[in-house]
Amino acid sequence: MCTVVVSLAPQDAVPLLLLGFRDELTTRPWRPPAAHWAGSPLIGGIDEQAGGTWLAIHPGIPRVACILNGRGQPAPEVTRRSRGELPLMAARDGAKTLAALAEGPAALAEAPARLADYDPFHLVHADRTSVAVLSWDGRSASERTLPPGTHLITNAGLDPADPKVRHFAHAFAARRPSGSPGMSIAEAWQPWLTLAGGDGLDPTDPRAIRVRKTLPDGRSYGTTSLSLVALGRSGLRYDFQSIPADAAPHPVELLPERNSYPSRVGRPNSGNSRPVSRKQLNRLNRSPEISCTCSAHAAWPPAGSGL
Repeated sequence: MCTVVVSLAPQDAVPLLLLGFRDELTTRPWRPPAAHWAGSPLIGGIDEQAGGTWLAIHPGIPRVACILNGRGQPAPEVTRRSRGELPLMAARDGAKTLAALAEGPAALAEAPARLADYDPFHLVHADRTSVAVLSWDGRSASERTLPPGTHLITNAGLDPADPKVRHFAHAFAARRPSGSPGMSIAEAWQPWLTLAGGDGLDPTDPRAIRVRKTLPDGRSYGTTSLSLVALGRSGLRYDFQSIPADAAPHPVELLPERNSYPSRVGRPNSGNSRPVSRKQLNRLNRSPEISCTCSAHAAWPPAGSGL
């Protein structure tokens, strides 16, 4: 992710709303959200180069976690791990993952990774009662619990001076969508959907939340997807748009056993897509503890530098 909008309203029917843009090299292979990790209830898109994800949902809790690339000192190349494994850890294990990571490498003596092995990042973890952000700049870590309200997070973290924040933060906070699982996508997500269209800014503008640029080596970099997540008291929803392949967001199937999506720019069969109801959530919550040990097609933890 490169821009995330998260809104917490604990008293609302849908307490948690999250909108995220993923910016990446446009040639980097990925697949749309599905249950890509065998034996795990987690749902998310998969980065085929490193095996991780930019956003993961645990439908049975429910909770969501996503990662933004940060700024600072890169990890040593010989020990570098994919930041894309962090949303999987946070979605699976909850806030304790953030607490352990924030305490630094000493707290991870028996864990499969150390903070020093990750490039800088901002890891967002949210459920229906709280939102927390763990930031790592390559030298030190800090964890921040966000108050109720609407917050805009970028590669600079929670920096009010960031051009994107200065341009968009007030507009996203001015009117909160309902996010209701029972509504159409347009009804559930306006007026955020209009803002997510880019607000008329050129994709090369520093304020743009939909970006597109050509790098000095000729490669294309830009926004490749949009994620919309709502965690409600009676259910949840996950809507997704592949950019530029999809003209508009479409629902993601949140029952893991039903997911089988094609590669990179494929989209799910909308006839099988539906929000998860409270009854289905309860069934997932009664399931035995499931580890994130995966098949050879998507090994856990994912390897490589990746996100």
